[in-house]
Amino acid sequence: MEGRQIELTFNFSTDFCSGRGSAALVPTPRRTDLRFTMSPIDSAVSAAPPSSAALVAARDTSVACDLAPFSVLEISGPDAAAFLQGQLSNDVMALAEGDAQFTSYNSPKGRMLANFVLWRTNAETFRALLPTDVAAGVQKRLAMFVLRSKVSLADVSQKIARFGLGGPTATDALRSAFGTVPAVFTIVGADGAMLLGLPGPRFVVMAPLEAEAAIGMRLARDAVRAPFAVWQWLTIRAGVPVVTAPMQDRLIAQAANWDVLGGVSFRKGCYTGQEIIARMQYLGRQKERLFAFHADTAAVAAGARVFGHGFGDQACGTVVNAAPAPEGGSDILAVMQVEAVDAGDLHLEAPHGPALVRWPLPYIVPPAEPPRGRTGAA
Repeated sequence: MEGRQIELTFNFSTDFCSGRGSAALVPTPRRTDLRFTMSPIDSAVSAAPPSSAALVAARDTSVACDLAPFSVLEISGPDAAAFLQGQLSNDVMALAEGDAQFTSYNSPKGRMLANFVLWRTNAETFRALLPTDVAAGVQKRLAMFVLRSKVSLADVSQKIARFGLGGPTATDALRSAFGTVPAVFTIVGADGAMLLGLPGPRFVVMAPLEAEAAIGMRLARDAVRAPFAVWQWLTIRAGVPVVTAPMQDRLIAQAANWDVLGGVSFRKGCYTGQEIIARMQYLGRQKERLFAFHADTAAVAAGARVFGHGFGDQACGTVVNAAPAPEGGSDILAVMQVEAVDAGDLHLEAPHGPALVRWPLPYIVPPAEPPRGRTGAA
């Protein structure tokens, strides 16, 4: 499945922690007919390996996946917006009710502890959809900084049935099931369910747990049931990295293309890790970026090393996500040294391991610019 390319435009000026200036990395898609998603809930099918039929359906038609390996974290209270504004990489204060955004939670060193989709349900309530293997740690760490703020954090996953719908005909399948389709990064209500749109086209369908069976049957009318691994493949084909436990605290946002995907605001004030991310944006040279590959091997784990021509026994990249592909083998998202990708001849796990074949991401990543040091420097 070839992804459609999006041309993104950016406006840069200066804005560090002070909040002054007008640094505006504002991704402006020239195309607006794309659908985005991240992930949510469970059942036996979630843990099952994907069949070739399910993967082919994801490539050619549409699939409905249980999203068990994702949790829903609710952040609520009169101070919720201000609290999240000081913790997350995107502009929470600009998020309107019913809108969603990509964002990340970072360490003080600017490395991603989690990245996820966040949406606003009302003036005082937000929800985040993030991998279960990092959700409890993120909730615990956020709670440490609540202090006297009027904010509550709760994992509400057990109350919500969550499905992922994706593939080339997913838009038609969702419209057939619910009579409406949300725009990218919006959430709409339909027949007691909430529908969230993200890139792919992919959609997250959420409903009260007691409606899980009925919603599953409704989606299955026009979509093939599929395990979670198929959802992972759809997310990879959308070029969207997902930080899971093996990759926590290892990636700067820009290395994961999180800036290109709109998950970072360079106009807001301080947040955890902001200084490092801003320095990389304005004073550094981006030597690493996220790239997409195919490998003729089935089992590829997050954190696997990549080796390249001219680097010898030293790794030049790391796998972030991998999933079985419809044609066999695995499709992969890996953070790589740009120099290594330009040189080619890349291999998994060893200098002569399985070869990686690059395929184009469905969006344009701006080329690295030379560092912008102080004017007048020798």
